[in-house]
Amino acid sequence: MHSIYQYQDFISTYLEDQAQKREPRNLYEPIEYILSLGGKRIRPVLTLMTAEIFGTNYKEALPAALAVEVFHNFSLVHDDIMDDAPLRRGKETVHEKWNLNTGILSGDAMLILAYQYFERYEPEVFRDLAKLFSKTAIEVCEGQQWDVDFENREDVTIPEYLKMIEYKTAVLVAAAMKMGAIIAETSEENCKLIYDFGLNLGLAFQLQDDYLDAFGDPETFGKQVGGDIIENKKTYLYLKAQEFANAEQKEELMHLFSIHPADNTEKINSVKQIFNATDASEVTQKAIQEFTLKAFETLQKINIDNEKKEILKSFGENLMGRKV
Repeated sequence: MHSIYQYQDFISTYLEDQAQKREPRNLYEPIEYILSLGGKRIRPVLTLMTAEIFGTNYKEALPAALAVEVFHNFSLVHDDIMDDAPLRRGKETVHEKWNLNTGILSGDAMLILAYQYFERYEPEVFRDLAKLFSKTAIEVCEGQQWDVDFENREDVTIPEYLKMIEYKTAVLVAAAMKMGAIIAETSEENCKLIYDFGLNLGLAFQLQDDYLDAFGDPETFGKQVGGDIIENKKTYLYLKAQEFANAEQKEELMHLFSIHPADNTEKINSVKQIFNATDASEVTQKAIQEFTLKAFETLQKINIDNEKKEILKSFGENLMGRKV
């Protein structure tokens, strides 16, 4: 087994090895650009880690890991267009650096390139990987559409929100892990359990992201604290605050989530006060813990030795202990 940093290095090196100056440059340069911005590459790391957990050399999983990373970045390119976002990881977004049409077309090409990496596997493994990938890709699109739909709804429920983040975020984490298991050719039961482990960890990860967006440390969070509040996003925090608020708090919250002031400082502070006063912040932290513990319970059922279970548990604990 290797460390997370080693897996990240393996992915970066493999990505560099795959680089080739393809034409037309206006299609491929934006792809090279978005992939070069890096990030933590948690999803492809999980693919490599899981392959080794089930007894296969990480090198066997590199093509699938890169497919996951290319697909994830494809979704970011198109998300940034939909959100009209100027920055991604502190750099210009693809559609800002080039133009809207380039962002759309390069994103489309990334989706196809992701599939091509699976062609490096034998037919049976290729079939299982491609089937899982197709299922995951359409779920991510469905999650994104629900996220868009929720912007104009005042009646979003907690189960609906959890389903949205499951599809938009958690299924790709789960699929990344299951791909490692498929490549290792472990049992169907192990494949199912590692998927469930990843799914619950992915849900906890996204809920924590919601929480840190409001209450994270601006020095370490890596993006603007209060971004969801500025954009009037109905996160888990917001929905729980609405559920527990009294009439006055509810009215104030709805008002705050209907305005776009030039200076958002007061709005962010007022919303956070309501999140705390209604115990929405505390309830959100409990939900993060519950999904994390659910992941760890699933972990105990997987047919691997205890040392490897501890590696996965340690990874989950580190992920949930993050401040960024």
